[in-house]
Amino acid sequence: MKIKNVNLDIAITHIITRKRQTIVAALGVMLGIAIYLFMNSLSEGFSAYSTGEIFKNNAHLKIYKEDKISEPLIGSTSQENLPILINPQIISDSKTLVNPKKIVLDLKKHDFITHAIEQVNVDLFYKNGKSQLRGTGQGVNIVETDSMFNVKGYMIAGNLYEIQNNIEAIIIGKGIAEKLNLKLNDNLTITSSIGVNKILKVKGIFSTGNSYSDQSKSYINIHTAQQLLKEGNSYVTTIYANTKNAKKAVEYAAFIQPNTNYKVEAWQITNADVLSGDKVRATLMGSISFSILIVAAFGIYNILNMTVVQKMNDIAILKATGYSGRDVIQIFLTEAILMGLIGSIVGLLFGSVLIAIMSNIYMGPPVGYFPIYFNLDLFINSFILGLVITFFAGYIPARKAAKIDPIAIFRK
Repeated sequence: MKIKNVNLDIAITHIITRKRQTIVAALGVMLGIAIYLFMNSLSEGFSAYSTGEIFKNNAHLKIYKEDKISEPLIGSTSQENLPILINPQIISDSKTLVNPKKIVLDLKKHDFITHAIEQVNVDLFYKNGKSQLRGTGQGVNIVETDSMFNVKGYMIAGNLYEIQNNIEAIIIGKGIAEKLNLKLNDNLTITSSIGVNKILKVKGIFSTGNSYSDQSKSYINIHTAQQLLKEGNSYVTTIYANTKNAKKAVEYAAFIQPNTNYKVEAWQITNADVLSGDKVRATLMGSISFSILIVAAFGIYNILNMTVVQKMNDIAILKATGYSGRDVIQIFLTEAILMGLIGSIVGLLFGSVLIAIMSNIYMGPPVGYFPIYFNLDLFINSFILGLVITFFAGYIPARKAAKIDPIAIFRK
């Protein structure tokens, strides 16, 4: 125990007597940790913002009837035989889900499901005088939809719940209102894909910040959507469900799929391109910040390596008086860890200040405040990573010091 205390005293003495080198090494680690923490917090913030934008219009799970391609009358049993096709086009078939209310009830029996709603999607043409715009109407129970997607949070005019019991009302996106010069209580003519016309009154306008959605999407009563498609009250095209953990949506979809004849699709599959972009960005930012941390580690390595060269006589005397190579390694590793500890703590504080400053910068709608936030796990990982890298940066010079032969030094 005494030797260990002496080793610590020697390491601290080296650090105190070589203040300039210690400050430089600690500053290197501080900047490395701060930038690593900041850039990874930024990456996670962007990913969270991107995911939030996805969930404005998408649920965690979607259940729908897939389009079927015609199958061959006679299947091919070998490569030499050609199959005979009915017609290589999509079979015309109803997209309705059979007994959708039972599907919703079955979904809600799972403890991981938080919401499940029915929806009827209708391809529409919006018309106002000679102006015409193509889009999609979502026939919904607006109360259930609002509880799932927080539609009310994006309303900029009117009352969302006007369409709950009114089949002559419509809620439109801001882009539709601007392009067709519409305001509240104006009449809007809509035509479905099968030619059914209806004149609806604009009872609300929303803005999600997504230009494509705002210029094409609208909400109507589910019965209005069914009438536009000349279908009965049981006609439903899609069921959306939210789960307790969006990240496990793929697992939940795989669990539900064997129990239904319809396609169960997780949001990760639907938005694979967006998630790929997030992964590329996270990898890029992580690589850059990690590289900076490695550069900081080389600073510690160079300082300790110089210390070993300058302190060869002192090391030789220590070994001649009974210090083992293990003791010498302990001394220099302690120096590295202390410098890394100081740099990591200050780096976390500096990184926290940067994150706090950026998180209070208002970017304007629809982004709001800059998408960056505190993540305790990231702070812990950054601190541990800083110590691990400085440990290995100090180990190489420490091994070099431990191999010094005192007799060879005394002969010189």
